[in-house]
Amino acid sequence: MNLKGSVCIVTGSATGAGAACAIQLARKGARVVVNYSRSEKDARATLQGCKDAGADALLVQADVARDADCRALAQAALDKWGRIDALINNAGITKFAAPSDLDALSAEDFQHIYSVNVIGPYQMIRACVPAMKKQGKGAIVNVSSISGVLGVGSSTAYVASKGALNVMGLALARALAPTIRLNTVCPGMIETRWHKDRFDAEGYARFKADYEKTVPLAKAATPDDIAEVCVWLLEGGDVVTGECIFVDSGLHLGFGRASR
Repeated sequence: MNLKGSVCIVTGSATGAGAACAIQLARKGARVVVNYSRSEKDARATLQGCKDAGADALLVQADVARDADCRALAQAALDKWGRIDALINNAGITKFAAPSDLDALSAEDFQHIYSVNVIGPYQMIRACVPAMKKQGKGAIVNVSSISGVLGVGSSTAYVASKGALNVMGLALARALAPTIRLNTVCPGMIETRWHKDRFDAEGYARFKADYEKTVPLAKAATPDDIAEVCVWLLEGGDVVTGECIFVDSGLHLGFGRASR
C-alpha cells in the first residue's frame, strides 16, 4: 500500500504504541484519524505531532466498546476524506489481577475487557470494511499481545481477550480476502505508562530489568518499535495476511538468554 495520501484510522492513539503509529503514518504522508476515549489532552498532543509531520489529521473521541461510536468514527473519516484505506485496532484495557486469585475478577470485569479488546476491534472492522470493499482494497492491523499466545499477562481476563483477538484475526483474514488484508501484532513489554502507572519508579525499573534479563534480545520494546511493525504491515506486506507477528524480543522462545 502506498501510504502517501491514504486515510488511516488508529484507535487508542492518544498515547503509547497507538500514538507512535499515528505519527509514523503521518510522516509517511498518510491522512490520520487520531482516536481517544478519555485522554483528550494526550490525544491533542498526538494530533499536533501528526500535523507537525505535515499530515492532515482529524481528532475523534469514540469508545470502541460502543458500536455507534465505531460507526461514527469510520463515518468521520469518510465525511472528511471520502475513503478509508487502513485501520489499526490499538485500543485496549486490562485489570491487573494475579491469576492465582480467582476472586480478583468478576464476570463484569471479563465483559468490560472483552468489550474493548475483542468486540471493539470487531465493530471497528465492520464499520470500515464497506468503504474498503467499495474502493477495492484495504489493510487492517490488530494490536494484540504475546499474552494471548503464552497465557501469561496482567490478568486472566486480559490473556483470554488477547487469545480471542488472535483467533478472530485468523477468521477475519480468511473472510475478508482477497480485497482486505488483516494481520495481528503481538508485543511483549512496551515502555509505556501501562506498566509505569502500575508500579512506583523503583518497582517499574525492577520489572523492566527483570524482563530484559529474560528475553533473548535483552530489551523492552518502545512504542516506535511496535509502530514500525504495524506500519510495515500496512505499507510493505502486500502479500501478507492472517499472520500473528511476535514483537516481544524473543520472549515466546521460552528460555532466558544464554550466558555470555
